[in-house]
Amino acid sequence: MGTPLEPRSAQAEEVVERLEAEYPDSTISLRFSNRLELLVAVVLSAQCTDERVNEVTEQLFEKYQTAQDYAAATEEQLAEDIYGITFHNNKGGYLKGIGELLVAEHDGEVPDTMSALTDLPGVGRKTANVVLQHGHDIVEGIVVDTHVQRLSRRLGLAEAERPATIEPELQEVVPRDKWQQFTHLLIDHGRAVCGARSADCDGCELADICPSEKGDSAVDLASGEPW
Repeated sequence: MGTPLEPRSAQAEEVVERLEAEYPDSTISLRFSNRLELLVAVVLSAQCTDERVNEVTEQLFEKYQTAQDYAAATEEQLAEDIYGITFHNNKGGYLKGIGELLVAEHDGEVPDTMSALTDLPGVGRKTANVVLQHGHDIVEGIVVDTHVQRLSRRLGLAEAERPATIEPELQEVVPRDKWQQFTHLLIDHGRAVCGARSADCDGCELADICPSEKGDSAVDLASGEPW
C-alpha cells in the first residue's frame, strides 16, 4: 500500500498540490447565473447527478426567475417541472417552501449566513456551504459530498464516517485557503479515477501516499471492507 505522509496536514497539503496539477481547472459543475439559481440547483443535486440537474434546470430557470415565482407555483407543478430529478415530488415541495420563506423573510433574496440558509426547506450544511462559497464568496466550511466522504477516508485524512463529522476533521488538516478547492479536486478525482466501485489505483497519481492503494492494501478505508 501507499505510505501516507505524517502528520495528516502534510498529507492533505500533498494531496491538494498533486490534484491541483492534475485538475487545474477544477470547479463547480452545476450551471447557474445567480444566487437563486445556484440554491435551486444544489437542492436538486442531492442524490442526483450534476449532469441531470443541468439538463432539467435549463428550462426550469427560464420559467422560474424569482423567489416569488417558486412561491406562487404549486408543489405538483414544480414536481412536474423537475421530473427526472431524484425525489422530484419531495424537491418540488422544497422549492415552493424555499420560495415562500425567501419572500416572507428575506425580501426574495438568498441569505448569506449558515443559519438562515439551513432554515430553508431541503437545505443542510453541505448545500449551505456551496451557496455561501459560490454565491456569496464566503468560505466557512468544507463541502463533504459522497466523493469527498469516500476519498478523504481512503486517503487517511479522516476517520469519521458521516459528512457532519468528517468536515471538522478535514478543517483541522486542509489549509483554510484551500477549503473550497479541496472539494472540487476530490470530486474530479473521484469521478475520473477513484470511483466507489472502480478505483484505478494503477493510474492514480496519489497511489504512493494512499493507505488504501489496493496493490498491497487488502482494505478500502472508505468502506472498511476488503477490496
